[in-house]
This record gives sequence, C-alpha cells and structure tokens, in this order.
Amino acid sequence: MGDLLDPRRGPPRRRQARVARIRPALLIRVSGLAVFGAAIAVYADAGFSAIAFIVLFLVPDISFAASAAGPRIGAAAYNAVHTYAVPVALAAAGVLTETDTLTQVALIWLAHIGIDRSLGYGLKYPTGFKDSHLDRV
Repeated sequence: MGDLLDPRRGPPRRRQARVARIRPALLIRVSGLAVFGAAIAVYADAGFSAIAFIVLFLVPDISFAASAAGPRIGAAAYNAVHTYAVPVALAAAGVLTETDTLTQVALIWLAHIGIDRSLGYGLKYPTGFKDSHLDRV
C-alpha cells in the first residue's frame, strides 16, 4: 500500500484515467455535503424554526415543474434556483442588514442545494433533465 502513495511513482495508467474521471464529481459531492452540514449547523445555532426548515426545504424543487414547458426552459428554471450565488448573496444581505428572515431562507436554500450536490444532482443541461454537470443521473 505504501508504494501506491509514493509521489515518485505515478499511478498505473488505467488507474490514473479512472481517478481523473471520478475525482471532480466526488469533490463536488463532498463539498455539497459540507455546505449542507454548515448550513444546518448555522441554522440550528441561530435558533431558527425547525418547522420552517422542514416546510421550506423542498421549495426549490418546484422549479422542476418548468420542465413541462420543455427541457431548455426546465433546465434554466432548475439551474436558476440550484446555484449557490443567489442564496449566498441573500445570506450576506440578511447578516449585514440583521434581517433574520433573509438569513433563515438563505440557509435553508443553501442546505437544499448542498444535499442535492451530495446526492449527485447537479445543474442541468438543456438536453434532458437527467443530464447534469455531475454526470447523468
């Protein structure tokens, strides 16, 4: 086993190709799990409502309904609410303005995106709902 970790020895070619293919998706999944855990920890530490968390947790998935209008519109709607940019900005606004509701919604939203990423649900391509930046779901 020690030979496998020796930096002077490169991994076998077959193994190297497999590691290069798997690693980014694994890193995104682990990062998503970290975001999920951090969002829940901050949410709980702030003393926000568990009921609100449960009720609002799946709200971003309503965007899936837009796929009824076609895969391109469905992907655009899904991606709009499944990127970290908006909830991070919302969290920052909530903290800076001391508006608990903004912070609470942002943390729930971040937790949702984080768990989606950890489960392998990525941003969607307009070719079909199962085609994501993490692979085919």
